[in-house]
Amino acid sequence: MRKAWRDGKEFAILEVLGVIMMNPSYLIDQLGENAGRIAALVKGVSPEDMRWKPDPSSWSFLEVINHLWDEEREDFRVRLGITLDGAGQEWPPIDPEGWVTSRRYNARDFDLSLAGFLSEREVSLLWLRSLGDVNWDAEYEASFGVMRAGDLLASWLSHDYLHTRQIVELHRARGLARSGIYLAKYAGDW
Repeated sequence: MRKAWRDGKEFAILEVLGVIMMNPSYLIDQLGENAGRIAALVKGVSPEDMRWKPDPSSWSFLEVINHLWDEEREDFRVRLGITLDGAGQEWPPIDPEGWVTSRRYNARDFDLSLAGFLSEREVSLLWLRSLGDVNWDAEYEASFGVMRAGDLLASWLSHDYLHTRQIVELHRARGLARSGIYLAKYAGDW
């Protein structure tokens, strides 16, 4: 194992015969850890604040959780399975942006939504850990270009982090909105 830099951050990589190897077990373990992280980040948010948005174009906490739930069961696991299978099956269509309104995410029950996401994540983790030795270079020709199975796994984890950041940003915006006339500039740049 050696260390490398990406986007100014140090990370560990596996190297075999001079080829950088993906560490799927690490990525899968992080998907498991992220389920708890996401649940912890929304713990204690009031029912009213679950639906709160800093502006009309933003998502609420509840919309983020429902998005993660639908992505878990209809996107990443399904598309990775099809890609690994290599039988030429088409990816099912998805509409993550449209689902926010068409599926009325903000009208749903928070506890059921969070439980749904956590349950689907557990199904995903069990499936991912059961795969064994797979070809992470297996390809799928998507409308936007070739996607490898490893690209999908890496994207799945990155997707978690994008929405974890979104939840943190919602907390910050909610806190600032409740700060009244007082400014948070002493905290530093965001």
